[in-house]
Amino acid sequence: MEERITGVMIYYYFVCKRKLWYFCHEINMESGNEDVQLGKILDETSYGRSEKHIQINGEINIDFIKEHRELHEIKKSKSIEQAGIWQVKYYLYYLKKRGVDGLKAKIDYPLLKENVMVELSKDDETQLQFVIEDIVKMKKEKRPPIMKKTKLCSKCAYRDLCLI
Repeated sequence: MEERITGVMIYYYFVCKRKLWYFCHEINMESGNEDVQLGKILDETSYGRSEKHIQINGEINIDFIKEHRELHEIKKSKSIEQAGIWQVKYYLYYLKKRGVDGLKAKIDYPLLKENVMVELSKDDETQLQFVIEDIVKMKKEKRPPIMKKTKLCSKCAYRDLCLI
């Protein structure tokens, strides 16, 4: 049976592997985090006319899809842009594996009034296969990876847990 890998897991993989481990082990610290709440409000109030939050198999949650087969992900800022790009590439990869090909993707930054086009290459598919395998291994670990302090730690919802 194929392991369930979500878009959030891919995102966390590129943000912080320790955060990913906590998430995979159902330790959720984000419900009260101010930055997470601001992101949710931005998501709810942006692009009001679009049908939003398209859940597929409980694994990916596409913010919205526009005509011309273009999926969109809404992000608050570019501070962790690469993680968002890989999350969207995973959405394209996931759908391609299930027979939905030829999609375009875009990350929207409403507060910045910018967007970034995202494409999936063969090299990206190879990289995602490695990432998925690594996440599967990490989910089986009994302890979280060693903390690697970065500038992102100061605003992370898991900060207090990591510092204990």
